Amino acid sequence: MIRTALLSVSDKKGIIPFAQSLHALGVKLISTGGTAKLLAENGLPVTEVSSLTQFPEMLDGRVKTLHPMVHGGLLARRDSKEHMDAIAAHGIAPIDMLVINLYPFNQTVAKADCSFDEAVENIDIGGPAMLRAAAKNHQDVTVLISPDDYEAILTEMKAHQNTVSYESNLRLAKKVFAHTAQYDGAIANYLSSLGGNLDHAGRSPYPETLHLAFTKVQEMRYGENPHQSAAFYRDTASVTGALANYHQLQGKELSYNNIADADAAWECVKSFSADSTVAAACVIIKHANPCGVAIGASGLEAYQKAFKTDPSSAFGGIIAFNVPCDGVMAEAISKQFVEVLIAPHFTAEAKALFASKQNVRLLEIPLGIEFNAFDMKRVGGGLLVQSPDFKNVAQSELRVVSKRQPTPTELTDMMFAWRVAKFVKSNAIVYCANGMTLGIGAGQMSRVDSARMASIKAENAGLSLASSAVASDAFFPFRDGLDVVVAAGASCAIQPGGSMRDEEIIAAANEHGIAMVFTGTRHFRH
Repeated sequence: MIRTALLSVSDKKGIIPFAQSLHALGVKLISTGGTAKLLAENGLPVTEVSSLTQFPEMLDGRVKTLHPMVHGGLLARRDSKEHMDAIAAHGIAPIDMLVINLYPFNQTVAKADCSFDEAVENIDIGGPAMLRAAAKNHQDVTVLISPDDYEAILTEMKAHQNTVSYESNLRLAKKVFAHTAQYDGAIANYLSSLGGNLDHAGRSPYPETLHLAFTKVQEMRYGENPHQSAAFYRDTASVTGALANYHQLQGKELSYNNIADADAAWECVKSFSADSTVAAACVIIKHANPCGVAIGASGLEAYQKAFKTDPSSAFGGIIAFNVPCDGVMAEAISKQFVEVLIAPHFTAEAKALFASKQNVRLLEIPLGIEFNAFDMKRVGGGLLVQSPDFKNVAQSELRVVSKRQPTPTELTDMMFAWRVAKFVKSNAIVYCANGMTLGIGAGQMSRVDSARMASIKAENAGLSLASSAVASDAFFPFRDGLDVVVAAGASCAIQPGGSMRDEEIIAAANEHGIAMVFTGTRHFRH
């Protein structure tokens, strides 16, 4: 039974009504510093920790709860006569509930003007010590670190005469240990990112020790293949517009491959949202590669153009839009088999149309152009970590290297092709025209094979490559690749440049009479 609660929070959200409810239930309130002052200002009877310990807060508040009167009250096992006799002999009263938020270390060090001294002062000591004590003794102590848990615990207390079940206490204790581990990890990441001069602004993005924190969203039936097990975890620091923050409106549980492909689709389609000239974009993904990408005046037009690129591969694919999905779009999409459909919003009409297709997974994700802090790839015994490839080359950065200047239409087509090529597995060749992909060659061991494959895909879809723009995610190592794309109908090419044979490739472009531009940026995607 909860008779005494210690409250000490940096996040004051909901603390007053929660404390008022505790008081109404007859719970004695103990608090520290600013929280105690706030409770008193709101008419609540509160005992200062310093009155409990008979020792003043000292060292600028660094020492206030590190005391046997606090930790003895938290750690004493109620089912141990020896424990209870010991605290009684020393005048220590049990503390049955602990409500704490830690100093905002992450928020502090995220500030550009944060100093090293300020960061250190925001390393909480007493808070984690109390949290760990209370969580260790979870069979007797209810410990809360989030305002999100206040209402459920109050409901349980009201229904069971101030008692919280062991199951609830264990759930909260697990949350505490995960939280304190993340907190300590953040401190270690920060400190090990600093150089010898402790320069906050100049710290390395890659700390000497890297601590990651992820929360399990779901376990899956299997991984990439049925003999593999799998689970999906959400980064505790994930950005709002990330796939991990999806809201599933209907459909079966997402599989491992669904999530991997959905991420590829969402990252590609939201990249077009940074372009104010784009009204709507649609991306169709199959096996982590775009099989159709288009922009249009409406979501429907973008979808229809994207679908034309490769209708056979679009079967059972993942479709993503950067605009809301309305009834007209839903009616067109419902004519094909789609595994997952992603949009920032689905209208009531669209949801009604898909309601009869319960196998179609509908995901709503807030549209944002933020990126994860890191891209990561697990390798045997280690982890590769890099910054994300969020660069979108501007037209002003292009360098025309051919004798023939590209036309305005060719420049627009090349910029679109280049945007798509960034999301195609290397070696990537992408033909485009009029805001849509025409042929995509992905993941081949040689660039010339990707070029041939892309033209074959276009031919199979009945699409002409005449006067198309072609993008290559990395330089053409030999002229044979350029010869193939020109023979297929390309009138202009965009590529990074940087090959030892650049002059040979430029000479080939001039020989064919095509326009060619260099971006100076490579977009390998393995």
